[in-house]
Amino acid sequence: MDTAPAPPRPLVVIRYCPKCRWLTRAAWLAQELLITFPDEIDVLLSPGESGIFDVLLDGSLLFSRAAAERFPEPKELKQSIRDRIAPARSLGHSDR
Repeated sequence: MDTAPAPPRPLVVIRYCPKCRWLTRAAWLAQELLITFPDEIDVLLSPGESGIFDVLLDGSLLFSRAAAERFPEPKELKQSIRDRIAPARSLGHSDR
């Protein structure tokens, strides 16, 4: 019987500003990502400093609200994550 633990899944961290009331937006994006990648990723919501809204994959910055001067779209996050964890995978309508 093989009892080796499964390898850890890629971790998406959404750092958001609680004072800005961005928890709802962060939770919505987490939901979108978990619906698309239910068995491939883990998602962590992380309250951060004032004004922050960053998305990281295994510690690498995927999106920064400060740098982009906007919030991320679910489609672009899904494509960016897919390109890193499963490049051959189709995202259906999110690829259009």
